[in-house]
Amino acid sequence: MITVTLNPSLDRTLDVEGLEVGEVNRAVGTHLDAGGKGINVSRGLHQHGLPTVAVFPLGGPDGQVLASELAASGVPVRPVPIAGSTRSNITIADSRGITTKINAPGAALSAAELDAVCDAVAEELDRGARGVVAAGSLPDGVPSTILTRLARLAAERGVPYAVDTSGAPLAEAVAAGGLAVVKPNDDELAELVGRELSTVGDVLEAAREVLAPGNDAVLVSLGAHGALLVTDAGSWWAGGPRLVAVSTVGAGDSTLAGWLAAERSPAPERLRTAVAWGRAAVLLPGTEMPRPEHLDLASVRVVHEPDPARALKEL
Repeated sequence: MITVTLNPSLDRTLDVEGLEVGEVNRAVGTHLDAGGKGINVSRGLHQHGLPTVAVFPLGGPDGQVLASELAASGVPVRPVPIAGSTRSNITIADSRGITTKINAPGAALSAAELDAVCDAVAEELDRGARGVVAAGSLPDGVPSTILTRLARLAAERGVPYAVDTSGAPLAEAVAAGGLAVVKPNDDELAELVGRELSTVGDVLEAAREVLAPGNDAVLVSLGAHGALLVTDAGSWWAGGPRLVAVSTVGAGDSTLAGWLAAERSPAPERLRTAVAWGRAAVLLPGTEMPRPEHLDLASVRVVHEPDPARALKEL
């Protein structure tokens, strides 16, 4: 599985007992991780022994540290050198399970650098990769057409293409159709359809609108309330007992990685696996991805055709 992260980051996480805005706060723990949604997906797949390669632009001092972190973990990578500098993001995680995230702007990418990213993806596809995932935000100035360009590369080779992004890039990718899975959270889905989503039925209706242009599945993460899966064959909800989160950063990426990892399973079991991966991720510090021993599939309940009248906050 090729993951494409156009806006990677070096993630610095600080653990605090409680965050006091405007005061001196002392960290009780620190973590440094290679970050970016697609990179996180590759990290998760690699930890489960699944084939993956992470394609991403790389530049500057923090970019070198990011590359070193990935090299230390053994994740296969295909970095594309750029003139700009890879960004660094900061996460503050307090003992109450509340996460505060500050994301820096990403490096601008030239047309030639975007061409190089696409060339790297094409080469990896020609080596036999079984799919492409484009995940994360786009740096300022990068046209959203880059996502449909990647879609064409996948379609030309007959492999599935998944997208996990938001805003205008998500809208354009959805409208073009041909996506194997779209993985928004409920806020991103609400933005996409232009209305508030407060019930299961609201989400199901919005997801069916996303399917309409010719997309195969919509996997909607609901944070502490589980996830909803919608396909032409039906809808399912999955979730489990409440957890006290250590860090929620990367949980959605872990959910997507779990979905991809279970590609040979029926839809309900793919959803169960995806939610188990996401639940495991929130119990780990920083943006650490779960390993096989962290998963608890038995704690995840799957409901076919969930009650559309039920409020999301009651799931």
